[in-house]
Amino acid sequence: MSEIECQVTQITPLTDTVYKVELAPAFPVSFKAGQYVLVHMGENDKRPFSIANAAWDNDRIELHIGADEGNAYATEVLQRMREDGAIRLSGGHGEAYLQPNGQPIVLIAGGTGFSYTWSILQEYLHSDHRAPVTLYWGGRHSEDLYLNDELTALANEHEHFTYVPVVEFARDEWNGRTGWVHHAVIADHTDFSAMQVYVAGRFEMAKVVREDLTPRGMQKDRLFGDAFAFI
Repeated sequence: MSEIECQVTQITPLTDTVYKVELAPAFPVSFKAGQYVLVHMGENDKRPFSIANAAWDNDRIELHIGADEGNAYATEVLQRMREDGAIRLSGGHGEAYLQPNGQPIVLIAGGTGFSYTWSILQEYLHSDHRAPVTLYWGGRHSEDLYLNDELTALANEHEHFTYVPVVEFARDEWNGRTGWVHHAVIADHTDFSAMQVYVAGRFEMAKVVREDLTPRGMQKDRLFGDAFAFI
């Protein structure tokens, strides 16, 4: 897959540690919602980031990059983008893209894994599919759910979309669900035999989701996530 030269058009903070990066590729990028790009830092240094925009919106690339002080892997990418104003990448990569089959869809995101589900959700709501889709987004604190207001508005706009934010360490002002995000999923659904589930987050989270959903009827060919290619 050939490299694509992209101009960095904007880097915007979404939280204290998460940044929205908007890229203008030299030509529209062909990808499927839920795929990722590899940012080419060197010949043998290519770093994956989920594409956050929908596949129909492919004359740009949007990334959500979590880059705190302890994450040199992502911080170095942001630094290169700021300094050079351009970056090379390739994509789309990955097999965990949106594959609707008429069954209800559950999207599970932890932290910046949300960018994966955001691409899928936008693509799905733009389509003619009307099976129910539910997004569960988990963060350590409420401010980590940086598109909470936009998602709430989308849920009000689309009757087949349900949004469930989950905060692990809730403060007094939080009135929503608390704890681990996949526990909220299990609390709401007892049978996954007729569902599709898309999951993005740390490998440890993906592993636990698979272990907990399988006894509840989850079919292997209907559970999607890039992590499952490695665990």
